[in-house]
Formats: sequence, C-alpha cells, structure tokens
Amino acid sequence: MCTIFFLGHTLGTILAIYLVLSPCAVIAIIYLTWFYAFDLDISRQGGRRFEFFRYLKTWHFFRDYFPIKLIRTKRLDPKRNYVFGYHPHGIMCIGAWLNFATEATGFSQLFPGIKPYLLTLTLMFKFPFFRDFVMAGGVCEVSKESVEHVLSREGTGNAAVIVIGGAAESLDARPGSHKLTLKNRKGFVKYALKHGASLVPVYSFGENELYCQMDNPEGSWLRSLQKKLQRMLSFAPPVFFGRGLLPGSLGFLPHKRSVCTVVGAPVIVKRVVPNPSQKEIDRLHKKYITGLINLFQQHKHRYGIPKETRLIIQ
Repeated sequence: MCTIFFLGHTLGTILAIYLVLSPCAVIAIIYLTWFYAFDLDISRQGGRRFEFFRYLKTWHFFRDYFPIKLIRTKRLDPKRNYVFGYHPHGIMCIGAWLNFATEATGFSQLFPGIKPYLLTLTLMFKFPFFRDFVMAGGVCEVSKESVEHVLSREGTGNAAVIVIGGAAESLDARPGSHKLTLKNRKGFVKYALKHGASLVPVYSFGENELYCQMDNPEGSWLRSLQKKLQRMLSFAPPVFFGRGLLPGSLGFLPHKRSVCTVVGAPVIVKRVVPNPSQKEIDRLHKKYITGLINLFQQHKHRYGIPKETRLIIQ
C-alpha cells in the first residue's frame, strides 16, 4: 500500500505506456485522450469519489498495521462548512489518508453529515491511473479553485482537509519532532473567512514516528538542495527510511507505531467576509494557533510525549 503512495505516479505512467504498446492500445489511447483533453479539471471541481472505495476492507488491514485511530473532541454541525488543518505532514501523510480518504477509522460515524475532501498537490493529478486512485477516496487539488469549490459550490457539511505545513514541513518529519511550518501559512485562514467556514485544528500524534530521516539541519548542503528542488518541483524530497521486510532490516515500509489523530474544537467563523483584511486574517490565524497548541497540550500526555515538550511553530 505504501508503494502505491510512494511510487504511484511512476507506476501509473509505466502502466499507461505498457497499455499503449499492448493489444489494449485502443482502450489506453481513448482513456489518455479523455484524461488530458476533457477530464483534467475534475480534480479541482470536487473530484470523483466512490463510497465503495472508501469502505474497502483493505483499509482496515492498513489501519491495523500501525494501528491508526481517529478521535473526536467536539461534535461538528453539518449545517456549516469547515477547513481542517492537519498537522504534522510527516513523510507520507499516512494518517491524513486513512482518516479522511477512507472510512477505516469511522469518520462518517464520528462526524455524521460531514463530507471530507483531503486536498493535496496539483502535480499528483497529472499522472494517469494514480489520479483516479486518489480521487476515489475524495482527494482533490489544494488549489484556490478547488478549495473554493468545496466551501461554496458543494453546499454545507463539507470539510476541506489541508495539510498546512506541506512540503516544507516534511523536511522536519522525524521521530520525536513536533516542529510545524505554520507561522506564515495564512491562505487557509483567508479561505475560511471568505466562505464563513470554521477552522478545525487536527494533530496526528505519531505521524512523525513512522519514518526516520537523514539529518538535514538548516544551512546544511542537504537542506539547501532540498529547498532548491522544492522550488523547482513544488515538493521537497526527504531522504528517509523505515523498516524492511525482514526483522531489523531497513527499507521503505513505515514502522509499526501507533498514530492517534485528534480532531480539536472548531474555531467558529461567524460571518462571511468577502474581502478580509490582513488584520482580520492575522486575528483568526492567531486564534487557530492557540486552539492547536491547546489541543496538543491537552492530549500529549496520552501518547507518551514528555510534559516539557512544546510545539515549535515556525
């Protein structure tokens, strides 16, 4: 399963080339023509989700491997729309996928009437087959058009789930780290104000424990190279490793560590602000950070995090 997330774009491209050169060439060409000529925009117009895909038993095996749990602290009103801020990014956002793109952890039972849309890089929707796979779980682009579609054109009871720290935050994903890229990330706050959507902080305890990463402190040659590649490719390639197939071996399987994703209390946005000022954005951003810090402080002791540990927001 992790191979699909790590190499899905490559595997999808190879499969497309293979089919074009195979006896199924006509079908493959029709699919690729439809994809690139007529269907590219669907990923920013709500995507193409399939509920049967979200409920596949396969996700239960994936969930139990770690295991992964989703915890609700407050009920959410389905008559409102929401922007969920997911933290931390980790290496592969495994907790985000299992909790919000599948029903393995019971999202719909915990939050009845709320439909989650996990948003990710636009680049992920340029690869054949892979883009259909992720969209089946309700995943869409994290573009302006996509966010505004979820928050306005789809009615109410929708949740745009955004991994706020993005590629930059993945470079700090390692066991024991609670460092977030959030201080200057305010676009999601602006969307919330423009559409009257409430902000919901989400912290996934254990996400950073799933993989180890080569040391890359600020100023190092590796960090500099990663930042340069991030500017070129729109994502940062962390140098990471997990466990192998054999006991004690290294590989790219995630470690078997418990992940508990805690959904905090919403920061209510009481009215629509069509053109929010910077002051209004900053004020709501500050409230969101306060809510996220409180969430971390209130729950960290349950997951073996030392009392003196604090979130580092940069």
